[in-house]
Amino acid sequence: MLEYEQDITVVVEAGDLESAIRGMGSHRPDVLVLDLRMPNGSSSERIERLRGHSPRTAIVIITMQANEMFAELALKAGAIGFVLKDHADQELACAVRDAARGVEYRSPHLRAP
Repeated sequence: MLEYEQDITVVVEAGDLESAIRGMGSHRPDVLVLDLRMPNGSSSERIERLRGHSPRTAIVIITMQANEMFAELALKAGAIGFVLKDHADQELACAVRDAARGVEYRSPHLRAP
């Protein structure tokens, strides 16, 4: 999805948490898009671990979890964006751009807990 955006460059893709950590170490991306349910785990505790490996990398979570509680936990753990997979085609590029500028993005489609 992001590869078609002229102002966004995808530098690495990872299929699991350890690959994401290696990619962050090698490339130091401005923004990391992370699936909340990635293989090898990537819950809110994992966000803190990723932030430790590359503190300047902004993290945008993409997930099926539409509950506001999940967004709160992810943002408290260090993410700056929270996008629902059902709306990623409309929201993900905007969330990545906001994250690169240090602006929080939270999907408007979240439900109250």
